[in-house]
Amino acid sequence: MSSELPGLIMCVCTGKCPGFSKMDIWDFINRVRVELPVEYGFIHPQLCEEDGDRFLADMLKAGRKLVIAGCAPNMQTKLFRDAFETAGMDVKTDMVPLDIREMTTDEAVDKVSKALAEMGVEKDG
Repeated sequence: MSSELPGLIMCVCTGKCPGFSKMDIWDFINRVRVELPVEYGFIHPQLCEEDGDRFLADMLKAGRKLVIAGCAPNMQTKLFRDAFETAGMDVKTDMVPLDIREMTTDEAVDKVSKALAEMGVEKDG
């Protein structure tokens, strides 16, 4: 595995998905960026649209795993497979899909933290 930290992208399904109503998405992404060992944290309005494909094409970098926090993992795998393949990456090994719908901010941050720990990623200092 690369020594680079993974990136995290939160997909918010246009910001209107009722699945995110318990969460302060801005607090979530800022806590992930500041508190957890990730290279970056972004919010994208809808990764499954054309501009999401272009965003992923710009962001995907061989050797760096990507955590995507959003909808069901099986949907993420289907939706983002082509973008990963185009970047020379394997969606099943280079993406860590997390379903954070229906969670509070604290629950979602905890889920990301646990996923990073399972990946063997630790925060320095």
